[in-house]
Amino acid sequence: MKPARIVESFPAPEFRAGQNQALSDIQSAYEAGNDVVLVRAPTGSGKSLLARAIMGCARSKQTAEPAQATGAYYTTPQVSQLDDVAADSLLDDLNIIRGKSNYTCLLPGEHDTPVDQAPCARESGFDCSVKHRCPYFSDRAIASAQPYAAMTLAYFMQTAGSDVFGKRDVVVIDEAHGLAEWAEMYATIEISPERVPVWDDVGVPDIAGADDPLDRTARFAETLAGVCSQAKDDLTAKPELTPEEVARRDRLNELISELNWFADDYREPESQTTWVVDQSGGEGTAITIKPLDPARYLHHTVWDRGEAFALLSATILNKEAFCRQVGLDPDRVALVDVEHTFPVENRPLYDVTQGKMTYEHRETTLPQIARLIVRLMAHHPDENGLIHAHSYAIAEELADRLAEFGVGSRVRTHTKVSRDDELTAWKASDDPEVFIAVKMEEALDLNGDLARWQVLCKAPYLNTNDSRVARRLEDDQWAWYHRTALRTVIQACGRVVRAPDDYGATYLADSSLLDLFDRAAADMPPWFREQVDRCSRPTLPEFDPTAAVAGIDDPADTRSRQRSVTQHRSESASSNGQTRTDADADQRADHPLSDVWGDG
Repeated sequence: MKPARIVESFPAPEFRAGQNQALSDIQSAYEAGNDVVLVRAPTGSGKSLLARAIMGCARSKQTAEPAQATGAYYTTPQVSQLDDVAADSLLDDLNIIRGKSNYTCLLPGEHDTPVDQAPCARESGFDCSVKHRCPYFSDRAIASAQPYAAMTLAYFMQTAGSDVFGKRDVVVIDEAHGLAEWAEMYATIEISPERVPVWDDVGVPDIAGADDPLDRTARFAETLAGVCSQAKDDLTAKPELTPEEVARRDRLNELISELNWFADDYREPESQTTWVVDQSGGEGTAITIKPLDPARYLHHTVWDRGEAFALLSATILNKEAFCRQVGLDPDRVALVDVEHTFPVENRPLYDVTQGKMTYEHRETTLPQIARLIVRLMAHHPDENGLIHAHSYAIAEELADRLAEFGVGSRVRTHTKVSRDDELTAWKASDDPEVFIAVKMEEALDLNGDLARWQVLCKAPYLNTNDSRVARRLEDDQWAWYHRTALRTVIQACGRVVRAPDDYGATYLADSSLLDLFDRAAADMPPWFREQVDRCSRPTLPEFDPTAAVAGIDDPADTRSRQRSVTQHRSESASSNGQTRTDADADQRADHPLSDVWGDG
């Protein structure tokens, strides 16, 4: 790596405020002998451009010795972030590769077939006549041969140990704050009827009832891996497979790898991984095997893949704690803080707390938050708003109550399936809609008028019923617990202010958020502490549902076209309170082309 090349490798024609200094600090961090640099860069600092400049410092093939690593990887856990990179003309030399399921086959009669189910995956010894033009293998060949390859973190981890994507000189991980959690998720093994193709061929033991539940799980994992191997061999012996058999074979391969990794790690005396096992139903029921801080897994899938690393995020809040979670030596890691260039007055926090949203208080507090949202809708009659509901249960109850108040014509919701479609419809709407969202605190760019205000309905603490969370709290890791929630809050606050001249208000509805700020004060970046210190209570209009929908174009006409509220809504909700999402669905169902759209 040649850190001195970082400025000349910056891809933009000029620097934004703070970028030149950031590059200088990053260069100094590497030149001081650090192998890893954590770049804490807030929204609007141009992390992708900084990432490309760091990648430009990688050793080239022309100057390398035969055994030396060259080139650079860019990876991110967020698919939307990779999409943004693909669309950025300043980053057009990053060659993007995605998983096989994202590409379709070119062969006649296979144009709707994903590459992972194409004839080359179905037929033994299949010789593809158009492999040189296959979109997947073409992108893979380009990405593997060119200096800069870009991919999701999932694909990056899955290709660990492959001959195609070997070790490179530089690895850049964008949105890296959740690296430990992503690794835990990827390394989690779900043993259930839906995830184990040979479920009926094995007897699942009672793990909790064993003298040593973890050891019993490891022995069962080894037995299950053997059964999966035999089933996989039976499939690979066949000359041709159906698409369903291809999926079965691939899942068996994946499961064998997962089970063997767990068993090997469990039996490795030097492994630092702590494993927890869940089985709520006893013998014959599903088992979930989860790792805590899987440093060994990360060494195999990430740290062995490069010589120098840059990890970028706005919310790497505590260097030592982060390093401990991901298996890095803090003495070889530098933290570089990038200046926040957005005026603090453009990103205000407002205290509109209505009480606690913990489970025991939610029945009292949530109705008050619903009334608060009506007042905020009246306060922002012509502006889009985003409601961070935290869970689908909270989102549904809020939607029900807003429909009962008669303001549903301005409200849009989503399900897990309709998430992307409803988000696109909300952003494209000409009306000032309010979107009740779940798990959209990250990777959402609402620049300008896309959203001018948002509400945090609940402090985003992790579920203490999760065995990993419970285990950490048993070990008194309360600082981690509060830091993780604070990280999500900071990420959420960045959704509605995306540029120095952009502005947007964040309203805090759960009083537990204020308690969180006190408990996690030591881990707050200075620029966010400035926001918290300026937090104030706003003057809002009184509760008035009519004023809340005043910004909708002819709301009476809109409501007159809507049918009755769907059955899952409260029976007391009137038809003129139907949400925009339900109204859109009803209009599509009534349309003559509904059978073509697939909504009828």
